Amino acid sequence: MEDQRSEATTADAGAAAGAHRLVDGPSPKHVQLSRALARMAREELAPGEMIPSERRLMADYGVSRATVRRAVDGLIVDGLLRRVPAKGTYVAPPRLESRLHLASFTQDMRRRGLRPTTTLVSLERREPTAEVAESLGLADDEPVWEITRVRRADGRPIALETGWYPTGIFPELDRRNLTGSLYELFSEDYGVVIDAAEQTVWAEVADRAAARHLDGGEATPLVVFRRVSRAGGRPVEYTVSRYRGDRYQVHMSLGGGPSVDTRQE
Repeated sequence: MEDQRSEATTADAGAAAGAHRLVDGPSPKHVQLSRALARMAREELAPGEMIPSERRLMADYGVSRATVRRAVDGLIVDGLLRRVPAKGTYVAPPRLESRLHLASFTQDMRRRGLRPTTTLVSLERREPTAEVAESLGLADDEPVWEITRVRRADGRPIALETGWYPTGIFPELDRRNLTGSLYELFSEDYGVVIDAAEQTVWAEVADRAAARHLDGGEATPLVVFRRVSRAGGRPVEYTVSRYRGDRYQVHMSLGGGPSVDTRQE
């Protein structure tokens, strides 16, 4: 019954938005339809409301099913829509936005007025990989804690995070509660205050493990952050965080200055 009411509401919204048959022009029909649906999602519908069905869109805009699916799939990749199997396609909640400042996930979510929670997936004491050892200034046989956690905001999985921390700096870390802010834990229990970091960002798609932890499909787009954090000039954290690209975006303010290093790794 609720879905039927939602379908009726969105059908009315589609008509109110001035749905009309598309014609060939400078822009392909799937691009025209994508723009029309984006306007509908932003101006006529609220997050969580259903857009008109494929059949309704085909009739209203005079396009094929392939054109409708191409337009809708593009908006799903962009994060504006989300598809629920056997139910329909809905307007997605807005993405969380980061301005690339030095803060823990917990601090970042609290600043937005959201409730951060964390699930510990695994904790192991192990020898570091060559890259981790080099980044943390460790010998190859100096052990680290490898911690994998799922980070949530208001109950929604946002990021899958794996971090490596020297056991010499953080002894008995396996006896601590690791479901909160590690930065707060490090400061309060170890006197280690993270005050600087270097971060690299790239994009990838979720593999099976990441998709499972983030409640997404294997093709879910990810924004990946690799961070090396320091306390008093000493590297103390190497972490890789995979954020759902349909729930998270990055904002940067740019100005004139030295050119950006664009070397490929």
